[in-house]
Amino acid sequence: MASKRVRLARSRKAAGFSQERLAEHLGVERTTVGRWESAETEPHPWTRPKLARALKITADQLQELLDDVVQVQKRGSERLSYVLQHPSSVDLVAVAYLHERVRELDQSYDQSPSTALLGPTGHVHGQVGYLRENATNARVKKALYEVEAGSATLMGQLVWDVSQRRDLQGPNRYFDEAVRAARLVRDPCAESYAVLRKSYVALYGEKDPEKGLMLADEAAEVAKLCSPSLTGLSLLHAAESHAITGRLKETEDALRKAEAQFERIDGDDVASEHYTINEFNRLVGSCYLFLDLPDRAEPILQSTVQALSAKKKSQSIALANLTLSLIRQRKLDEVVVTMHRTIDAVEQTRGGGGLSLAFAAGRELRQWHGEAWVRDIHDRLLSLMAAV
Repeated sequence: MASKRVRLARSRKAAGFSQERLAEHLGVERTTVGRWESAETEPHPWTRPKLARALKITADQLQELLDDVVQVQKRGSERLSYVLQHPSSVDLVAVAYLHERVRELDQSYDQSPSTALLGPTGHVHGQVGYLRENATNARVKKALYEVEAGSATLMGQLVWDVSQRRDLQGPNRYFDEAVRAARLVRDPCAESYAVLRKSYVALYGEKDPEKGLMLADEAAEVAKLCSPSLTGLSLLHAAESHAITGRLKETEDALRKAEAQFERIDGDDVASEHYTINEFNRLVGSCYLFLDLPDRAEPILQSTVQALSAKKKSQSIALANLTLSLIRQRKLDEVVVTMHRTIDAVEQTRGGGGLSLAFAAGRELRQWHGEAWVRDIHDRLLSLMAAV
């Protein structure tokens, strides 16, 4: 049976920290905080005083939280097995178990290849839809729609990644499914995030910045009802849409509005981990790159790459954009090092965004195709393409 430090996680949330923000505060990776809460490891002795201060508790109280390990019962799994055979009997115990499975898969997104997550997520998503169709209890059906909004959004992300951003219809079908489910249960956060994901497809797949801008603005408007984090993230992608079309003033106006949302985020913002200073800086760097201002993008992306060590897929995108900024400034010695780091990161995650940008950087290196270091990079990119 799995274990959890439930009270430790509650204390973190009560102190206003997401796992990622607490990790940044303590100078550790987010996965380290996750392992503390899942009772896989304990904080090092030298970390405990700072952790206790962050949680506003004493050292003795922290030890009590660390000692309080709850065994997660098999009841949810056993109940799910039963209700899949008798779907009309589905209850909140089975729904809670499915919700936890979706949450675990979603938390793995930034560390695991999308190809490895697609099958398990599709399996859970199918179970959710099957049980929702057969549920007879209104409260249970509503809870299943809530889970379905999350599982459909994650499926859209994964299909988009695995297709290397070539499949445009498949991801959007999942995102539309998530929007419908979210609206049925009046969950503006889930709706906003699914619409925002549709804007990514418009921006990076359809190459339609105006459509991307329309969807990002729609996501921001919906998010105002529930989450400064999602509002800010949506405004960042509105800024990127403006940047793609070369509108500097509109881009910087949207960036200022997005930054202002930081001041409104609190511990009750359910989407706070979606929108951090690192994600803000990553997209600011991307905007300046689109605006053909690589010298302004470079320092922002340099600092962002270091800060995103715990979010490997986001880090690979930042690395690829940093490489592009260096290429366009003709800083070739730095390009060699950063391009190899980019390929290393993409090989680890297979993230669609990092992969597309790595190939884009490779294309921009063709002007130096006679150089041995460029041939080495192109050989690695060919191997990467063959392995995808």
